[in-house]
Amino acid sequence: MKAMLSTAPGGPETLVLDDIAAPNAGPGEVRIRVRACGVNYPDTLIIEDKYQFRPARPFAPGGEVAGEVDQVGDGVTGFKVGDRVIGMLGHGGMAEQVVARAQKVFHMPDNMPFDEAATFVLTYGTSYHALKQRAQLKPGESLLVLGAAGGVGLAAVELGRAMGAKVIAAVSTEEKLALTKKHGAESGVIYPAGPFDKDGIKALSALFKDACGANGADVIYDAVGGDYAEPALRAIAWEGRFLVVGFPAGIPRIPLNLPLLKNCQIVGIFWGAWTERDPAANQQNNRELVEFYRQGKIKPYVSGRYPLAKAGQAIADLAARKALGKLVVMIDE
Repeated sequence: MKAMLSTAPGGPETLVLDDIAAPNAGPGEVRIRVRACGVNYPDTLIIEDKYQFRPARPFAPGGEVAGEVDQVGDGVTGFKVGDRVIGMLGHGGMAEQVVARAQKVFHMPDNMPFDEAATFVLTYGTSYHALKQRAQLKPGESLLVLGAAGGVGLAAVELGRAMGAKVIAAVSTEEKLALTKKHGAESGVIYPAGPFDKDGIKALSALFKDACGANGADVIYDAVGGDYAEPALRAIAWEGRFLVVGFPAGIPRIPLNLPLLKNCQIVGIFWGAWTERDPAANQQNNRELVEFYRQGKIKPYVSGRYPLAKAGQAIADLAARKALGKLVVMIDE
């Protein structure tokens, strides 16, 4: 089978398309004939050995796939050959076939195409866990989303709206703002490119405060980090919740007097680890997300589709923050 492989630490340009032996499903596993693989921010880190874990090389990036079951391992119930499924992997998805633990495989809704399915669980799972379990977002509260036109950001916009919040989108361009409003944002703010000096941070803080209003944002979803985090935190409401989701702009340095002055919480989001620690709650979240999808309240927005041979370019485009919504590697193209 063909796979896009990381053979040495480096950027997307170091990936190599090669033929390797197809894996076999072991006990408790299923093998998936991959039709589509979602491209996510961890893919940009794992190939450079900058992620939380380092797979043995050679390995294929890609932690989220959609396809059909083509082999079922011993002891597996609930799946049969031909089932249309979503698989959560960690890595290995940018290949024609992949093996996944059965408890990390989910049946696709009947009306969901493969490209949307390959972008569904990680982004919506992360954002729903963040808003539901970690922020305990309530109807009528205000939600400021940084990086709102990206994968997890756009999911947070849709879910915030579905959960009854007033959503304020923070993005870098008019095009991105228009996209977020189509997906449920009531208003938004366009921030400039960083990094920022002290005056720039002060000006950015004023932008966020104007966008959030006098009372501030009850919940801030920060999928950007870097110099954007502190100005956003300065726009938080009394007893607000600041969600730490990702750092494409760098790891921020937060003055700890700010949460003291606002009596607010800074809350970490590590969805992958949470799914291992509380699989029952994660399964319930997934059921609720599928129901949101069936009701038309959420729908993945796929702005770019790449053949397997161009998977490195897909990762590079994501790393360069060129993506609106999600990018997908289509294995058959």
